[in-house]
Amino acid sequence: GMKGMMKMMVVLVLSCVLCVSTDILHEEIVVIGCSASDGETMVGLDGDELYHPDFKNKRAVYPQPYFVRFRFSEGIYQRAVANQQICRRNLENHGKALKDLPLESDAPSSLMIYPRDYMKLQVKNILICHVTDFFPAPVKFSWTKNGENVTEGTSVNVPYVNKDYTFNQFSRLDFTPQQGDIYSCSVTHPALKEPLTRIWDVEVEKTLPGVGPAVFCGLGLTVGLLGVAAGTFFLVKGNECR
Repeated sequence: GMKGMMKMMVVLVLSCVLCVSTDILHEEIVVIGCSASDGETMVGLDGDELYHPDFKNKRAVYPQPYFVRFRFSEGIYQRAVANQQICRRNLENHGKALKDLPLESDAPSSLMIYPRDYMKLQVKNILICHVTDFFPAPVKFSWTKNGENVTEGTSVNVPYVNKDYTFNQFSRLDFTPQQGDIYSCSVTHPALKEPLTRIWDVEVEKTLPGVGPAVFCGLGLTVGLLGVAAGTFFLVKGNECR
């Protein structure tokens, strides 16, 4: 349809690596997008981002943790630059062919904010803001702490394309939880009439992690007792067979 054609202007390459059987071994995705003044490339595998070029600083960026020692071959950044030139030529040609088609957009359907690690007061952590199911990309993130705008310690990943050609995207904020602090994350997008905002309250959240261990401890004790009961049952039955 019309939206599909417009989305294909942004998402130019989508590939899957298949094994010889009918089962999918791995799913690779390559996204190359551009405008008259900006561009982006992203390579992902099995739902994780492997690489994207930083065109401002002219280098390759690998967002995986330090213990993942995956690296592309030499020249990956230079190939990304070349692909941007191809993308802009394609964009110009598509713009001429589709100039009368109206642009369509999808507003974000979900916005979540949560800490990356188990939260403890006075211990450094990262707040993650995750927005999903929007088109076109990107969204614009903004953070506040106790009502004041925050830019230091923030970062934004490149948009990740979903299977339906909408996008999801993350922003991160380095923070140290202090009792009573209130954080917010907002996103703006052309399809939103007003920013979408979520609040995260340290005072409320600091009591929540204790619920999980209590539930699992209780469950573990119950399963353990059931295991003893089952073992006793089979031991008795085994003795009856002699």
